Amino acid sequence: MQWFSNFGITETVLIAAFLLLYGLYILRSYQLAKMLQTHARRVWIKFALRATYFSLLIISLLGPSFGELIRKEVKSVGKDIYIAVDLSLSMNATDIQPSRLAKVKFELKRLVDNLVNDRIGLIIFSTEAFIQCPLTYDRSAIYTWIESLKTSLMPNTGTDFAQALALAHRKLTDTTEVQKKIPQSKMLILFSDGEDFGEQTQEIVNKFEQDEIRIFTVGVGTTQGSKIPFRDNSFKRDLSGREVITKLNTELLQSIAEQTGGRYFEINDNTVETSRLIETINQIEGELMDKKQMDITANNYAYFLFVAILLVITDVLFTVNILRI
Repeated sequence: MQWFSNFGITETVLIAAFLLLYGLYILRSYQLAKMLQTHARRVWIKFALRATYFSLLIISLLGPSFGELIRKEVKSVGKDIYIAVDLSLSMNATDIQPSRLAKVKFELKRLVDNLVNDRIGLIIFSTEAFIQCPLTYDRSAIYTWIESLKTSLMPNTGTDFAQALALAHRKLTDTTEVQKKIPQSKMLILFSDGEDFGEQTQEIVNKFEQDEIRIFTVGVGTTQGSKIPFRDNSFKRDLSGREVITKLNTELLQSIAEQTGGRYFEINDNTVETSRLIETINQIEGELMDKKQMDITANNYAYFLFVAILLVITDVLFTVNILRI
């Protein structure tokens, strides 16, 4: 016999409570019998009945499975999604409270929560790009890496989209499987304020277009922009000593998304389009990632539950005098 659930704390607490309460009831019955100078042996009839249907209820709660094994094919369908997060210094800007990066981290957790059947990987970049987390189904690992995101992880403060795009493209097209993967089941989600100082971005975007891999872009910030917090409670300045104002550049992000068949979304001080992004991605057809044959048996809890209910009805309808007078 197999069990749907393991015997655990819940069952232990229920049994302990039953034994304790019924033990007190039996003790009370014997005390009354002694006072009345009679006996209370019939209390054990009720105990046996109630212990029986209580045990049956516990068994049905555990979900017993028995009988003929059924061979069933279980399929896992999902997508391979890399999320690239801009960790250039401008992501510390506070035109979105408490900061652009803090808001991105919060929305990333929402995104991961809702892509339940997909493998997700995390790329961080500025003028360089690194795999922070490879493609995985392990949500707890992804949450840990998201929580650790900060601009100080990157050695440089500028932004070069080409580095992140090239890394993501290489990972999404690197497969040793004989069967060609479905292009639409692979995609990149790019979070950035859109400020790009690289020179090869268009070249890499063309590769995504050729391989039919979509890029969904998420613009983070406002068009009004804000100063960039720097060390010692100061703000970043340019070579002439003026404080730098970083603004959301939507044109480049929209262009990348449109060229690759993706869509552009935005996170600013008034609008958060994470829900629309989740809905769009979930509507895209996934790929058969894995297929297994499993032997399963039916959960036959109903038999035990039915007998337990009959015994409960019997207990209610037929009374037994506990004390013999």
